[in-house]
Amino acid sequence: MKKFSIKVGLFAALMGLTLSCDQEFLNTKPLDKISSAATWADGPLSEAFVFNVYSFLGYGGFEEQALAAYTDEAMFTHAGRNINTFTEGTESPNNIAWVSDTYGWDKMYLAIREANVALENLPTATFTNATLKDRLIGESYFLRAYYYQQLLRFYGGVPLISKSYGLNEDYTVARSSYDECVKFIVSDLDNAIKLLDGKPSTPGRATKLSAMALKARVLLYAASDLHDGPTAKAKSPVLASYQNIDLLAYPSGDRAARWQAAKAAAKAVLDATTGYKLNLTAPVSVEEGKNNYNAIAMGGQSAVADPAAASELLFQRTHTALYTQEDNWPLGGIHYGINNGPNGYHNWAGNTPIQQLVDDYEMMDGTKFDWNNATHKAAPYENRDPRFYASVLYDGAPWKPRPADVAALDPANQIQTGYYDDGKGGVLNGIDTRESAVENWNGSRTHYYTRKFIDPNPALADNQSSAQVIPWPFIRYTEMALSYAEASIETGDEAEALKWINKIRFRSGMPAVNDKGTALRDRLRNERRIELSYEEHRYHDARRWMIAASTVGRGVKSIHVDAKLKPGMTAPAIYKYDKNRYNYSYSVEDNTSNETRTWNDKMYYRALSRNEVLRNTKLVQTQDIRINPIPNPNIL
Repeated sequence: MKKFSIKVGLFAALMGLTLSCDQEFLNTKPLDKISSAATWADGPLSEAFVFNVYSFLGYGGFEEQALAAYTDEAMFTHAGRNINTFTEGTESPNNIAWVSDTYGWDKMYLAIREANVALENLPTATFTNATLKDRLIGESYFLRAYYYQQLLRFYGGVPLISKSYGLNEDYTVARSSYDECVKFIVSDLDNAIKLLDGKPSTPGRATKLSAMALKARVLLYAASDLHDGPTAKAKSPVLASYQNIDLLAYPSGDRAARWQAAKAAAKAVLDATTGYKLNLTAPVSVEEGKNNYNAIAMGGQSAVADPAAASELLFQRTHTALYTQEDNWPLGGIHYGINNGPNGYHNWAGNTPIQQLVDDYEMMDGTKFDWNNATHKAAPYENRDPRFYASVLYDGAPWKPRPADVAALDPANQIQTGYYDDGKGGVLNGIDTRESAVENWNGSRTHYYTRKFIDPNPALADNQSSAQVIPWPFIRYTEMALSYAEASIETGDEAEALKWINKIRFRSGMPAVNDKGTALRDRLRNERRIELSYEEHRYHDARRWMIAASTVGRGVKSIHVDAKLKPGMTAPAIYKYDKNRYNYSYSVEDNTSNETRTWNDKMYYRALSRNEVLRNTKLVQTQDIRINPIPNPNIL
């Protein structure tokens, strides 16, 4: 639902109105605008207005720079994009790092204003379709809650605006407390749940289930360490220096009750619907586990994946492969493949997996991967969690047919991110390395590429990936299962947590676990890391668990792959991965080629730009709520 398509809808509606009143051609009202009165008197026009509120969702997470690159999931390949300002901990009000429009302060408040306009006008709208009216009001409540939820989890407590301001009104508003923001969002979602009950379910539009699921997420975050004031202060000297901790957390109160609320909200979603293949009592095969996970990533929209996986999606951003006549640019298709795929396919290698993510995929028997284990080290890509093979492209991984101009260099269609003995005393650089003869500037710096969210259909070339129509999963059923399991652990119901963790593992082909206590909490956190990778959860999870020092703070590691010919073997005319011919060795390296990551507790929350604070004199910067404020204005 990009803005262009909304404009098309408005134009079509306008044309319908003007053509039906053709006899009034002498009327001098402008025909390129629709009055407010006309909008709220007509159901389709009112619907088009709400569609425009949806448009602030953008492409979802399918942006060139992914939020994953701000975490220990990925590194952004291309320098000069202001990513390192964030990962190196140097962001300040005068030097804001990259901000996506999907959570940027100004964009979110513009979206909230549009939602407020809808909520002010829809109750008195004069069109007669009462069912549509309730649905649009419910969707507007949901969208306002969603955008406030985005602001809250990136910035902490924010000004709560529930009306649209006129030109001459005083719009200076102070930040509300964290508690007030949570209550406001939950109230909006409760309204949405009531109004959307029994309404149609349309992919890409909010439903009762969407609102229930977002409520569960908000309550889970509210129960977490970062938002319990005493816990946050105990874990962080920086947060302990904040005088008004209520802007960021609950200063006191019954945390156990907050966990119970989160648990109940997640369970309500689990009871209201079903996800994808979460009724299994034993692990599926490796191949089926890989296919199941890929089908979920495809959202049921790939020709080579199970369409039933669409049942996972509780709220999504849909995409289509339509094109404009003006510039042949897609209205809704995504560019995820060209943004992130291998350079040997003429792609750009944007957000490449880092070694720490790869290492956190378990072995097939459920044990941890360990570089100190000789068997693991000799073959690090064998016998791993099937979700690894559906998520990461590594040296030797099978992939799509190469483009015609590269096909002769790799008829086997295997990822080449290593360096191979050419049999003449030299080295053959992999086609997908930064030393490749094929667009080396777009080669991965970590020697991995993302596979998840790229349609594996061999008929779709990655560098023409606007043909992909994979939906972005804002919220999916398994997030609710993991949230329920987490809340169950925190409320002492470990048996219930294990039941749902194992349901997820069985679907992916992994064995059951039976951990307890701290080991169970760690297992749940890693399960969430793997299952929800690249879905914009790790950024927030690392913060609410207050483990960011051991995620972003551990820097970036990459892999170096060498292949030496075995004694008596000769190099083939065209290289292909072959364990019978080559001895492969793997070494982990620190990677500071683009950024030298560090962690500073000020980065738990994003900075407000200096200009934003100057526009609203009641808006305090996070740094300014310290007991002993630091005089340097560049410090958050």
